[in-house]
Amino acid sequence: MDFSALALLSETASAGSLAEAARRLRLSPMKATRLIAALEDELGTRLFHRTTRALSLTDEGQVFLPHARALLEEQAAALASVRGARAEPTGVLRISASLAFGRQVVAPAVVAFMARHREVQVDLQLSDALVDIVADGFDLAIRIAELGDSNLIARRLADNPRRLVAAPSYVERFGVPAVLAELGGHECLTGASPARWSFHAGGSTRQFRVSGRFTANSIDAIHEACRGGLGIANLSAWDVAADLADGRLREIVLADAEPEPLAIWAVYPSRRLVPAKVRFFIDLLAGRLKPGPADTLA
Repeated sequence: MDFSALALLSETASAGSLAEAARRLRLSPMKATRLIAALEDELGTRLFHRTTRALSLTDEGQVFLPHARALLEEQAAALASVRGARAEPTGVLRISASLAFGRQVVAPAVVAFMARHREVQVDLQLSDALVDIVADGFDLAIRIAELGDSNLIARRLADNPRRLVAAPSYVERFGVPAVLAELGGHECLTGASPARWSFHAGGSTRQFRVSGRFTANSIDAIHEACRGGLGIANLSAWDVAADLADGRLREIVLADAEPEPLAIWAVYPSRRLVPAKVRFFIDLLAGRLKPGPADTLA
């Protein structure tokens, strides 16, 4: 199987255009067309729907794409292992991250990474929705959550402490809860209503049910609602550090409980040989996350 054709297939799926993919890979349009046609002949199926205005994967193409990308990564990793474990990263690095963390932390890390490694291209996709890393063709996902069982590899990058916070305007109108039981009487800003927040209380973890009039599927939206005085939010320490410092938000400290911290994870497909571009970026990002309480970031 021609790896040039696999690379073209992957790039075309990302670009949505065979011509653009050919330009990125420095192929002539005729050569690109022949590579895709030969690959389709070898597989015995069409990989793309072609119209005068658009190009999209067929069902068979969608099934084959993650396997093609896995083969390309295995090839790159195998070559890197022969050339030396510290071979210079090359190729396209596709990263998934949440909106807030991606904007505040991952994007600056990408800038530093690309300045250091000139042969790498990065496709950073930000969404608070959970993505399927393999099916969606990502090399790496940065997640802040408790991870379930899967065949993916996860590396813990740093702790992610959380803070209960509210705007001064909310505190002045409604006061603050002194203990965990009182939190149930307050407006809480969540991703669903009702929701359960995790706390360390009395030496164990406790799930506490909270609710409020405002819900959102975006951490940024919850943060903004909190700044606007709509209620109490349970947010990552790095996300509210600046607001706490300048007084736009106030931290709520309960006498008998504290928010349970999560962790920041780098998650990538389970492969024997991890591409240099993935290893190098994970190392860089881990180095930018200060150890210990994550109120600030490097």
